[in-house]
Amino acid sequence: MQNHDVSQSTGNLRISREVIATIARYAALEIEGVVSMASFATNLKGWLLKKQSARPISIELNDDVAVICLHINVRSGVNIPKVSENVQRAVKEAVQNMTGIVVSRVNIVIAGIVFDEPLREQPEE
Repeated sequence: MQNHDVSQSTGNLRISREVIATIARYAALEIEGVVSMASFATNLKGWLLKKQSARPISIELNDDVAVICLHINVRSGVNIPKVSENVQRAVKEAVQNMTGIVVSRVNIVIAGIVFDEPLREQPEE
């Protein structure tokens, strides 16, 4: 796992990709309309059905710049472009403010839509 190293006058600071992913996850889940991070299904042989990362968040670090990709599930009826924009803004601000790492892009993949379950009629007794 690659870490982000920051040299300071008092020593070195290392920030792991897992920490960046955790910050991004919580920032995304705070946005209205985001239900959850996507989970990836596998077939019987255990191969990923999609040729994507098995994780809902991927972090690409080049020098002092990060590109973050999030796979999210949204609630039905939301304005997907608006929710995506809000997630991008929140994730970028949270990661930059907490870590000092520059975030050049936050890519969003809408992996699913969650529908509210319809009310079922109760059988009369």
